[in-house]
Amino acid sequence: MTASAARLLKGNEACVRAALVAGCRSFYGYPITPASEIAEAAAALFPAAGGTFLQAESEVAAIQMVYGAASAGERSMTASSGPGISLMQEGISYLAGAELPAVIVDIMRAGPGLGNLGPEQGDYHQVVKGGGHGTYRTLVLAPASVQEMVDLTTAAFELADRYRNPVVVLADGIIGQMVEPASFPDPLPPRATPDWAVDGTAGRRRNLITSIHLEHPVQEAHEERLQEKYARAEKHEQRWDLYRADDADVLLVGYGVVARILKSAIDRLRDRGVAVGLFRPVSLWPFPAVALQRLAQRIRRVLVVELSNGQMVEDVQRLLAGHTISFLGRMGGMTPSTEDIVETVMARQQVALTSLPLRRGGPLMSLSVPPGGPPAGTGGPKGGSGGSGRG
Repeated sequence: MTASAARLLKGNEACVRAALVAGCRSFYGYPITPASEIAEAAAALFPAAGGTFLQAESEVAAIQMVYGAASAGERSMTASSGPGISLMQEGISYLAGAELPAVIVDIMRAGPGLGNLGPEQGDYHQVVKGGGHGTYRTLVLAPASVQEMVDLTTAAFELADRYRNPVVVLADGIIGQMVEPASFPDPLPPRATPDWAVDGTAGRRRNLITSIHLEHPVQEAHEERLQEKYARAEKHEQRWDLYRADDADVLLVGYGVVARILKSAIDRLRDRGVAVGLFRPVSLWPFPAVALQRLAQRIRRVLVVELSNGQMVEDVQRLLAGHTISFLGRMGGMTPSTEDIVETVMARQQVALTSLPLRRGGPLMSLSVPPGGPPAGTGGPKGGSGGSGRG
């Protein structure tokens, strides 16, 4: 596919235009700041493209409408922010249980509760770990630019169809609201209706879309098949990005807008002679475990930075057994500055990792991971400094 000329767009509008390029033709949603421009753009652009836009009466209704459109084989999407995503969790579980592809965009705001409209990354647990009931997974992609709002939204529809599973595009409020140049690939050709879909015709009468299996052995077999599917995704869909990591002995880990702040801090630290690099997870599930574990074999120290109380850091801690992981977090719509990161790393250069936690620019704590070796990897993705990787 060829790319169009770049144009200035908000991240929120970029994901809507990317969805149309990917062949999505139905949007069901309910506005919530800082994601409201997604519904606003969809209201203008989807009908103009011959598609459907419907503002539902609630997020609960919106996700069930997505379920219905997906059942008919149509590429469908919705978007919201923390409180709305919480309301959608039951429907997301239903989509996963019925093996229906759909894309959900979550532009994260501060919480819990209504919180405020500031950027945060506090939805990691509910999205990456599966906030609804049951033994299911959603694939989760985390853009760090407006261009990636385009690229990862189009990728999300492909992954949703490939695994017949909901995929979440998880972005903090800054990424959704920022304006940057972005280009778009050529629109995909129309898709044939999938063989499994229902459309009310006699030829598809035997098709059944459901997430309920009343016989226990049947339900168990269904769930085992889901786990096999998730294992395939975990092996093949790990995505990450590296920056100046080839010779690093200090590794900074962050996603979304945090990764952009970390890149600036890394440049300043390099000027001071500190060998520091960035590991940015692009897929939050499946988490790029293999690449992180390989890189960490020669890393002396790790600092995880998040706009939360520390959620992704739990996965880093779990994967890097034997390492001491430090954490720097901001909440409530606050973000760490480049200077905060530089001072934190420089201070850690002067003290032992077992010293008392520093508190600069937000809570910083040391998390000691008991030795025992990292878990076995599931694949062999590769990435280079300044590059990216995919399993």
